[in-house]
Amino acid sequence: MNEVVAQRPNRPRGPWWVATGAGLAMAVSAGPMVVSTLSLFVVPIAEDTGWSRTAVTAAFTSMALGQAVGTPVVGHLLDRFAFRWVVAPSWALYCACLALVTAVPRALPLFYGLFFLTGVFAGGTMIPFVKATLSWFDNRRGAAVGVTAAFAALGAATTPLLVSALLTAHGWRVTYRWLALVAFVVSLTAVFALVRVRAERALRGRLVKVVVADDRVVSLEPPGLDVRESLRDKHFWMIAVNLCATGVAVVGIQVSIVPMMLDQGVAPGRAASLLTVFGLASLLGRVVGGALLDRFHAPVVCAVVVLCPAVGVFLLHGPFASAAAGTALVGVAFGVEVDLLPFFVSRYLGMRRFGGLLGILQAAVMLTSAFGPPAVNLGRDVLGGYDAVLPWLAGLLVVCAALVLRLGPYRYPAVAGFDRVAARDELVEALRPNDSTPATRKSE
Repeated sequence: MNEVVAQRPNRPRGPWWVATGAGLAMAVSAGPMVVSTLSLFVVPIAEDTGWSRTAVTAAFTSMALGQAVGTPVVGHLLDRFAFRWVVAPSWALYCACLALVTAVPRALPLFYGLFFLTGVFAGGTMIPFVKATLSWFDNRRGAAVGVTAAFAALGAATTPLLVSALLTAHGWRVTYRWLALVAFVVSLTAVFALVRVRAERALRGRLVKVVVADDRVVSLEPPGLDVRESLRDKHFWMIAVNLCATGVAVVGIQVSIVPMMLDQGVAPGRAASLLTVFGLASLLGRVVGGALLDRFHAPVVCAVVVLCPAVGVFLLHGPFASAAAGTALVGVAFGVEVDLLPFFVSRYLGMRRFGGLLGILQAAVMLTSAFGPPAVNLGRDVLGGYDAVLPWLAGLLVVCAALVLRLGPYRYPAVAGFDRVAARDELVEALRPNDSTPATRKSE
């Protein structure tokens, strides 16, 4: 590993403050606020509107399609414009669309249309914060991603409790309005008070690639492949296939847990409590998994994580303790793209076009995951129950765990001492001598 020399003074709001602020914003992003609570909204919306459960869960598909459109655009913009110029408008429009979902009449096209727009603008609720966090970390990149993802998991664990109480007291429409308000206040507070990208310099909002500081010319472009090079690289497609297939299985199970338990005669309150179990397991898995990424090869960690829900699906039945254990094992793998996808992109494809590449891959994961909930519920309708669908999902997860082990060694491994230097020298350079060697970072 290459050593780095620091020559610049300390900067305010250090790396872990940035990670914390990013985590707070991600705790109220579309995943915790909308996806993690959709299972609670299925029955109330269906009873209020007369739509089928399959029709209601298709709202998630519509939102995911919107994210598949919006996320690559956000990623592309992040590689060209300053962080706040992209993220602030995205959050404001995402919250506005989520609130407007409650204002539509009982017409499925309008309902789906607003969820689609919510998804389009929700594309700016994750990638910008991941990029900001990773810009400060190399040696402890897994731990940093784990911290931000843990906040998202904490949001996924606690939001169902808030939603359950609001649904009981006010109904689904008022509940969505409260979620939009909470997301708006928390996210923009984090954006303007805590989060910034390391060594980001902009002119009228547009990023610059080179600056002069203390009589030295500093390149602000980190090492990595561009988008065209990545599309021709086997690692790009291996990452995409594995995490897309995993997302189909895990999200399909997660959104269907409450209806699954209700079909088995579990009381609504106890069924809803499984979402909290799910969120807490996801929180623990992300913190531990992030720390493990800095100590073990990421494909091995990914394989273990993916096998957890493959076991858990066979426990999703009575008694309640068994269902809780199965839910926890599925929860460990929830949001795998939040933890592992950015890490894989940074280690195998580099940080040069991180926003654009993560946007494309995140869109692919969301697009494919969107079909998980309708597929699981359609399987229930066709095969006569959820129990007939779960073994197929387990088999898919086992195949994913086997394939991810073929990624091989990192193309861009960590550079010794980079985190310590980056905290003191924000403009430490990132140079790559050639395409076949790891990144060499130094300050001149």
